[in-house]
Amino acid sequence: MTGEITRQLIAARGGDRQAFDALLPLVYEGLRRLAGNRLRAERSDHSLSPTDLVHEAYLKLVRLERVEWQDRAHFYALAARAMRRILVDHARRRTMQKRGGDLVRVTLDERVRPYEIRIERLIALDRALERLESNNERRARVVECRFFVGMSVEETAAALDISPASVKREWAVARAWLNRELATPQEADAGQERA
Repeated sequence: MTGEITRQLIAARGGDRQAFDALLPLVYEGLRRLAGNRLRAERSDHSLSPTDLVHEAYLKLVRLERVEWQDRAHFYALAARAMRRILVDHARRRTMQKRGGDLVRVTLDERVRPYEIRIERLIALDRALERLESNNERRARVVECRFFVGMSVEETAAALDISPASVKREWAVARAWLNRELATPQEADAGQERA
């Protein structure tokens, strides 16, 4: 089946739009598993289902122009990036709706519900990941595959065409960097006091 996926991608690269129709049944279960892995890390009342995430990601991939489709691994790496964008955009829209869009929100209760914090952290993670991408694109791709889609080390290695050892190393460095970038002022102060 891996060979068939690559064959359809090469046909799509050559301009055969019907190749995407033949591709969907070949990649659907893999995309659904990745989407399910990612959504398990989200809040339990998330309004996107794995099926929704797969369909939106696939539509984004089909609409891409000027992509030199290479193989199955390349496809799944781009799928990881598409899922990241969908989840972050969804979180941003949800945050805007909660805040009344352009209206000023007056909060009478200072308590913040846990999933609201998670939405804000997801958006902060996306911003940090954009900074990481400008410094080290490969590390950013590893984070997309591992965190946003839940790929294993081996799946990430295949998707990015690097060794599993490189994935482990890049993942460890990227996580440490992101943890520093995402530390709240209170967390940063507590870390300095412990040092």
